[in-house]
This record gives sequence, C-alpha cells and structure tokens, in this order.
Amino acid sequence: MVLFLGIFTFTMVVCCESNSDEIIIDDVQEEEEEEEIVEETTYKLPNIDLNNWKVTLPIGNPTEVKPPEILNYATNETLKPFFYNDSINGALVFYTYPGASTANSSYSRTELREQMVPGSNNTNWTFEQGGNMKGVLQMDEVSKDADGKYHRTIIMQIHGRLTDAQRDLIGEDDNNAPPMLKVYWNYGKVRVKTKVLKDLNASETEILKTDSWGDDEGFNFEEYVGFDKFKLEVRVEKNRMEVVLNDNESVVYNDIHIQKWGVFENYFKAGNYLSTTDEGAFARIKYYELEVNH
Repeated sequence: MVLFLGIFTFTMVVCCESNSDEIIIDDVQEEEEEEEIVEETTYKLPNIDLNNWKVTLPIGNPTEVKPPEILNYATNETLKPFFYNDSINGALVFYTYPGASTANSSYSRTELREQMVPGSNNTNWTFEQGGNMKGVLQMDEVSKDADGKYHRTIIMQIHGRLTDAQRDLIGEDDNNAPPMLKVYWNYGKVRVKTKVLKDLNASETEILKTDSWGDDEGFNFEEYVGFDKFKLEVRVEKNRMEVVLNDNESVVYNDIHIQKWGVFENYFKAGNYLSTTDEGAFARIKYYELEVNH
C-alpha cells in the first residue's frame, strides 16, 4: 500500500512538472507573436513617390538633391537632418530653419520641386495642359516670434518659369518667373496668396517680367487646422485654379489674371518654406501623402 502511494505521488509530480513546462513554452511563443504583431503595426512609410521631385535644403548654396539620389533619402547623410521618415506615424518630415536661400529669396526651405523628367528642370507644364496636386499633411512643430505668434511657412506652391526664348526676349539671366500660388500654414489656418497683373494692358513681352506682377489680398480658409492632420488639393486647368481644404472649403481663381498667366510654364512645389529669418526659428512639417497628376 505504501509502495503504491509512493508511485502514484511520483507520477503526479512528473505530470505536473510536464504540464508546467508546456505552459511556459506556450507563453514564450505568444509573447514572441505579440512582439511581431507590434512591429508590423508600428512601422509605417509615407505614401510618397519621389521619382519626380528634387529637394532643396537650408544648407550649402543651397544644396539640392535630385533623383535618383533622393530615393535613398533614409540613408543619405546630407538629407537625414532635414528630410526623413517618421516611421511611427507614416510621414515624411520636412525640417528647416533660417540658413542658405535661393538667389531670388531671403528665406530658407526644405522643399520639393516637381521634375516632370527626373533630374531636369527643363520640362514643365502650362495651365492649358493642367495639373493636380494633393497632399495630406500636418504642422508638427514651429517656433514663435518675439510677440509670441507662430512663424508662418509655405506648404505648397505653383511656381512660374520662363522658357529659354522668353528669358532671352526680356534679357534675364535665368528662367525664374513669379510664383502664381503660395499656400501658407498661417497661425494655424491655411492662407492662399496669388499673383495679379499690375497693368492689364501690359504687352505680351511686359507680362513676362517679374515686376509686372503684384500680390493679391490673400484668402483665409475658415477651418482652423492648427496642429492636426489635413488634406490640401490644388486643381489647375486652362484659365482656372482651385485650392481645396479637407474636401470641404475651396477658393476658385478664374479671372483675367489667371488668363494672362497662361503665357508661363509652371511646376508644383511642396514642403516647408519658412517665412522668417529670425534667429532660432524653425518649423517641422509632416507629409503623409503627396501626389501629382497631369
């Protein structure tokens, strides 16, 4: 009787120890599976194809990175401080501060410039040909001025460009033309600025000169976007331009100034063009999506 109980007790212990081992193994496997799931759900990339964009940085003279080099931005040591992934939220970050600027501006930028032919600025589009740019973006962080107001930054543009023949006709030394459209993150709201012809009787040659164009009064969308994610779209066709915020509000330009603008070539721009030279200023913009069609 004693022997039987001893064997029975031993058998029970072995069985219990065996079950315990199985539970521990199952727990480890579940933890590993949970870790794999977490990694899969937290690592995201922005929905942006950079094959037809070059980027300008606030360093150098300034520094530009074109395709195909821009495609390796995640490992490019020059780009990484200014142009990098937020892989938690799936965004492309544009960081800038007052530094190097282009020849026709005193402000610095980390900004994309459309290149219809990768690596070249020479192929662009007209309003008659049309185009569409849309993005999902967010102001992440921005500095304030001495009065405690947030600094402004330009988040989208349509920039004009002279053909070589137009450049030579008016005796310019480059192909730069005015920007027809500037879209600002402006103290938490989206503000639109366009160009207007100062003299509607200007000749076709005079229209090509930058000083023939002035700024309109600007338009502010009603919605306060603040530091939230928002959708912005620019639609262009012959004699018409429209800017749409969150598929809810829009402003349309289809007047004589847009008609006259038809003489220029154009290209889209998107990113972070900081509108200040204040010491210590900076801005960080996140783009989740960016798409252009013609």
